Amino acid sequence: MAATPNRQFKNIFVLSGFNYGKHKDFVEAAINLGRSIAERKLHLVYGGGNRGLSKLVSEAAFVRGNQVLVIIPSALKTLGSLSNSPTGEELVVLSIQERITEMLNHADAFIFLPGDLATLEALITLASWAHLRIHQKLIGLLNVNNFYDGFIAFLNHAIKNYFIPSTAKKLFICAHTTNELLDPLQAYRPEPDPWTFVLERPNNDGNSSRSKKYKLDLTLRL
Repeated sequence: MAATPNRQFKNIFVLSGFNYGKHKDFVEAAINLGRSIAERKLHLVYGGGNRGLSKLVSEAAFVRGNQVLVIIPSALKTLGSLSNSPTGEELVVLSIQERITEMLNHADAFIFLPGDLATLEALITLASWAHLRIHQKLIGLLNVNNFYDGFIAFLNHAIKNYFIPSTAKKLFICAHTTNELLDPLQAYRPEPDPWTFVLERPNNDGNSSRSKKYKLDLTLRL
């Protein structure tokens, strides 16, 4: 059973690579995540891939009545790497960096499935911005088949060598199952951290449609 959230929590951004991975566990985890997001009446936001684990998450959520917001960089859309999604509304941005900014605008937390270099880039960027207090949104790692063990090992290594403060580990929740990840994400309340800096987040042009805040009806249509 899902935990009762103690703060307003509606939107979850899911990121992964454009491939399905070597093991069927990756596919099953993506489908289960989409189902759980819909069951908890959360609004799914993702990067608009027309294949890979993110597509499976969005399809599994959409068929259960969930609405989906797709944030697509125009360059990748033009190249055909990403495509219009029939499962939700679409927000086209100019660059990968702007997509990360819009991810912050439209998400209460982030979940990373196993992915590629672009997935890792987004993970590092969001973690760095969280450490700089540009945002206070938790980052969830769905550690299917121990995929993120190497990343956790790197964090521990950097902490041991005094390049990263130990408090940085509080930015992440790492779990092997969907419920083990979603429960603490929904219950999370940010706490002040004296070891972080406070910077302003980059802003888009307020007159641009790219900065539009989507307010979607989250009612499930089962």
